[in-house]
Amino acid sequence: MDLRQELNNVGGFTNLELLAKQVVEGFIAGMHKSPFHGFSAEFAEHKIYNKGESTRHLDWKLFAKTEKLYTKRYDDETNLRCHVILDNSSSMHYPNMGKQSFANLNKMGFSVLAIAALMQMFKKQRDAIGLSVYSDKYDFYAPEKGSERHHHMLLNALTQTMGSKPENTLTETYEYLHLIAEKIHRRSMIFLFTDMFQTSVDDTNLFEALRHLKYNKHEVVLFHVYDGEKELKFDFDNSPRRFVDVETGEYINLYAENIKDTYTTAVKSYFEEIKLKCLQYKINYVPADIRKNFDAVLMTYLIERQKFI
Repeated sequence: MDLRQELNNVGGFTNLELLAKQVVEGFIAGMHKSPFHGFSAEFAEHKIYNKGESTRHLDWKLFAKTEKLYTKRYDDETNLRCHVILDNSSSMHYPNMGKQSFANLNKMGFSVLAIAALMQMFKKQRDAIGLSVYSDKYDFYAPEKGSERHHHMLLNALTQTMGSKPENTLTETYEYLHLIAEKIHRRSMIFLFTDMFQTSVDDTNLFEALRHLKYNKHEVVLFHVYDGEKELKFDFDNSPRRFVDVETGEYINLYAENIKDTYTTAVKSYFEEIKLKCLQYKINYVPADIRKNFDAVLMTYLIERQKFI
């Protein structure tokens, strides 16, 4: 039984913080070959050693375990600032479903739980976190803080966002990324969760906004959230279906088999274009298939944090 199936036995999203803790614990338990093995005692207290630094605080016990050099980090050192951005457009609530479970998440459910799990990691590292949520308007904003009260406020905002069901909500992602970029003044890690489906067909505006996020030397990670079976592989049976654009309400009736090859070719090409654009603009692109687990999201944070320090 995999982690998501085990967590599914817990029930729905009645306690997002508890579920997020279980996701993190499951992730850490699987890191047997990681330099962060022994997470509970060592994870929040070390940073990777960079050549030229003083060797005074090297942790030789950890070196014996990992054969990698780490220095001990102390409470008076500056903690990081992280800002998470969540796309709350109609397409992010696909597939449409009732009560969500770990075995059956839509894109919003996956994103909310991934962000809550990241928040648990941030808290262990004593990093400050902020949150922005946008749809066809700026739904929510909170600056970067590290208090317990702030943490619970963000969890509540995430729970409310997951419970919302915006209908025919158009997406102009680039507009809100510009607004968010103007609010983040101190150097931060910025994580964007979006399915990259927007009403505007001009991707130039979107990537200009992503470049704006990198202003002030921010590190930007794009978590591209998608349903690998339906949105990428177009895995539908060949009965007649009505496919509806959840953002415009437009629809088309057809047999999936008639357009599957054309559709999958176009979508794979679009995904590849996004990757290349991110590479061009020095944005870390991370595919986040909702049919898979959260390891890619959490590992990205660990890797980016080591680079950021």
